[in-house]
Amino acid sequence: MINIAPLRTHDRERWEVLARGYKAFYETQVPDAGYAQTWQRLTTNTDIHGLGAHIEGRLVGIAHYLFHTNVWMANVCYLQDLFVDEAVRGQGAARALIEAIADAAREHKAARLYWFTRQDNHVARALYDTVATHRGFIRYERALD
Repeated sequence: MINIAPLRTHDRERWEVLARGYKAFYETQVPDAGYAQTWQRLTTNTDIHGLGAHIEGRLVGIAHYLFHTNVWMANVCYLQDLFVDEAVRGQGAARALIEAIADAAREHKAARLYWFTRQDNHVARALYDTVATHRGFIRYERALD
């Protein structure tokens, strides 16, 4: 049984293991202080939100999301990070996290829930294709340092 709940204080250590796994998958470096700052923001639950998937009380998956406006809609929900421990993939944790965020987006009166993934992330895309519509967009990013 998978239990989805907001991240709690006792999830901190395991959250960081999963967050580091997520960042390693996407080949992104974050300094140690960045994890501490992100955890603080997640636990204040004001501008960004975090959910955890627990199996038998153990945190096995995380999702981070936020609400924002865009030019055409006053309120949309962006699922920024989603990561599940490899040992439990395929058991429904990612789907349950997405559905919980969709519920939160509905409660928040968001017009849309969206996210990005790498084109070659075939395992995740197999799930995403069953819960959402791929519209063919390609993301570009420009560093501003």
